[in-house]
Amino acid sequence: MIVDCAHYKDGHRTDAGQVPLAEISDRRAQGGFVWLGLFEPGEKELAQVRETFGLHELAVEDALTLHRHPKIVSYDADVQLAIMRTARYDDAAEQVDFGEISVFVAPTFVITVRQGVATELAGVRQRLEERPELLTAGSSSVLWAVLDAVVDTYAPVALEVERDVDDIEATVFSGAVAPTERIYSLRGEATGFYRAVHPLLAVVATVERTAPKKLRPYLRDVHDHLIRVDEGIADQRELLRQVLEANMAVISVEQTRVSVQQNRTIQQLTILATIFLPLTFITGFFGQNFGWLVDHIKSFPAFFLYGLGGLVVPLVLLITWMRLRMPRVDTRAAAGEAAGARHH
Repeated sequence: MIVDCAHYKDGHRTDAGQVPLAEISDRRAQGGFVWLGLFEPGEKELAQVRETFGLHELAVEDALTLHRHPKIVSYDADVQLAIMRTARYDDAAEQVDFGEISVFVAPTFVITVRQGVATELAGVRQRLEERPELLTAGSSSVLWAVLDAVVDTYAPVALEVERDVDDIEATVFSGAVAPTERIYSLRGEATGFYRAVHPLLAVVATVERTAPKKLRPYLRDVHDHLIRVDEGIADQRELLRQVLEANMAVISVEQTRVSVQQNRTIQQLTILATIFLPLTFITGFFGQNFGWLVDHIKSFPAFFLYGLGGLVVPLVLLITWMRLRMPRVDTRAAAGEAAGARHH
């Protein structure tokens, strides 16, 4: 879809409305340059644009393909294609959405192609039209304006990502367990953001070397802003790595605590089962209707002797056996070691 198409000469827009594609060749012949803005164009529309401006087929294919890394490519002697990624933070989903802008730059024309969640370039066009002294630098001024707008949107995104990282860091280093999926998600967003920011440094440096002298100070300013964002996102990636390691340590400690608690519970249940096993056997034995038992256990003393005594004796033997099996600790040696530790 064509958003806007205008002809600029001597730092000013020559028409109030859009220039039809059929008249672009005539306007380019008048001097100055034509700026065509497209948003998510289809193959047929880009084919028409390619025919009108004489673009290389690989350049058009690049404009239709979403890239993970920014780049700048020269397809013809006078035509350059600069590809940059845009970023926007989605507060509702708490994630970074990415888009892409492709900019074809030639002495007589500029074509901007936006894909996905892209920077709104209407404001960029308006701001640049309000600075005719920069428009006189030619089509390179449009590339600078687009780069400046894209880099300016990086700072708020980096701030939001940093805020999310700080929240996760505070959770982990307070001793609580943070959702591991959230840490991985943040690390993926930081990595994607880094891939959008870091390669753009080389693109801006290349544009700065080939730009008119009038634009170079402004491009250096864009480069400086980009360096600050790049360093910030690199620090966030490193911090997320440390947070992930710390969170895994917290999870390990928590699992160890649960395991120790489970072992204690199992140990207590084992002791109870060990105690009640012989008692249950004896109780079951005396519960049988043997004639000897029926004939001899007819009074309370006999019940006490054979019944309760039959439970107490194996219980005492079991407790004695368990104490003998427990490791003995030399209390004097332990006291000596404790005294030595206090002395040191």
